[in-house]
Amino acid sequence: MKKFISFVLAAALTVAGIVSLSACSNSNKKSGGVTIAVPNDTTNEARALLLLQDNGYIKLKDGTGITATIQDIQDNPYNITFKEVEAAQIPNVLKDVDFAVINSNYAIEAGINPAQQSLATEGSSSAYSNIVAVKEGNEASDKTKALIAALKSEKVATYIKTQYAGDVVSVVENPGNGFDDTVNYDALSGSTISVAASPTPHAEILKIAQEILNEKNITLKIVEYTDYVQPNNVVESGELDANYFQHFPYLDDFNKENNTHLVSAGDIHVEPLGIYGGKQNNLDAIKNQ
Repeated sequence: MKKFISFVLAAALTVAGIVSLSACSNSNKKSGGVTIAVPNDTTNEARALLLLQDNGYIKLKDGTGITATIQDIQDNPYNITFKEVEAAQIPNVLKDVDFAVINSNYAIEAGINPAQQSLATEGSSSAYSNIVAVKEGNEASDKTKALIAALKSEKVATYIKTQYAGDVVSVVENPGNGFDDTVNYDALSGSTISVAASPTPHAEILKIAQEILNEKNITLKIVEYTDYVQPNNVVESGELDANYFQHFPYLDDFNKENNTHLVSAGDIHVEPLGIYGGKQNNLDAIKNQ
């Protein structure tokens, strides 16, 4: 009976979005640890946990990777309590937790300066490059190639570098002039390419690509979304041509979970995750609680 009651209590805490991993085996565990908010979607939660592991605050089970969740934490020596929150909402709960792991795009949207305010940041791994996604079969269309060429231009790369000062990093190795020689731009003249995007930085970057495509009389229609689900749904349904808001591991997981058929048409930039202070402003608090 006691085991059953403990199980029910643990399940209730999980549903509430707050899980204290005190059940993890570790003889050096302290009581009264800090609370850290992390994204609740599979891949970004894993990135957050890997960042915390890299900084020595937790240890994940061997072999755990991009699909890790808080249930994969093997050692939690500082008795951290994790609050799982939808990624876009984490800046809103920052004041209520000790620390939070936030995607740089959502930090920027919330007026948080990653370069000045992050206490620790993951490396700019190309594994998490933000991509343009299209419905399978459309990746070689002239519309898609024209969009990718514009986004992989020197003009866009320069904008990313100057506008975001390292908070968003271009992964385009050899930026071009914005145009693809294999595309029939005359045939595309007067047409519209529609793209779903998050407001920052994706929609902002797309506005630079918009200027390039305008030179060929192509309209780039940017439709902004603030969630991680609808941008994929509208491309899967054919309502919009493409989206630009996610990295490939997230897309791969989304396809498996939702039986969608989206593919990457090209990677553009990476947004490093960072740890930010809420009630606490020094990471030493994690070990000193």
